[in-house]
Amino acid sequence: MEPGPGRWDAAVCVLTGASRGFGRSLARLLARRLGSGSVLLLLARSAAPLAELAAELRGGGTGGTGLRVEYVAADLGCQEGLRRATAALREVLAVVPPGRLLLVNNAGSLGDISKSFLDLTDPDEINSYFAFNVTSALCLTSTALQAFGKRPGSSRTVVNISSLCAVKPFKNWALYCSGKASRDMMFQVLALEEPDVRVLNYAPGPLDTDMQLLARTKTGDPEMRQYFQSLQESGQLIDCTMSAQKLVNLLEKDTFPSGAHVDFYDI
Repeated sequence: MEPGPGRWDAAVCVLTGASRGFGRSLARLLARRLGSGSVLLLLARSAAPLAELAAELRGGGTGGTGLRVEYVAADLGCQEGLRRATAALREVLAVVPPGRLLLVNNAGSLGDISKSFLDLTDPDEINSYFAFNVTSALCLTSTALQAFGKRPGSSRTVVNISSLCAVKPFKNWALYCSGKASRDMMFQVLALEEPDVRVLNYAPGPLDTDMQLLARTKTGDPEMRQYFQSLQESGQLIDCTMSAQKLVNLLEKDTFPSGAHVDFYDI
């Protein structure tokens, strides 16, 4: 995104994991920035909250004049859901005018954090985790960049919602940590291969979400569980809208090195 005030006109923004938490907060902020001729495509597994959000953004006065809001409820962890999402992506990108493409890969899951490394013996469970958390992000991103193409005067930005867990191991979080690390490296490769695409790995910090509730109640290791409980008890959890606003500011300034891992606390 180019720096400067005003709306992002003629932009197409694709946001996964949009139905709740950080994604929902980010969708509201983006809708305020997207102006005439722009499209906001929301993807998530949960149909009801997704439809509710789309209706809010269409009619609640948060979107700019001429903003089109579309949504697709699909499980990105299964092939049929991913096919429906990529088909919707191609359909939207086929009709938008040249301008900006912003793709935010936010969808993600913790996995079964009650299990230690040695408990993870079922290949179906592991493959299912990576299908949703890694494969879908790669396929959606490559599809979006191919469908949008290299248009003169246009800009393409890809954001991966990362985590401290991409760079630091946590007990009982083997799936989550390795999934986040894989995504970070995957998008670093994209930044090298496609220098005209702006790529950002953004770690939003410890957010006050349902996922954090799971972390402090379901993590198998008692010390880790206590660590996450202490974050909540000491008021250190971050409001989703505050972190999402930091991301929007980063995109507007557009000064980060492409492929960089930027943490909430770095800004």
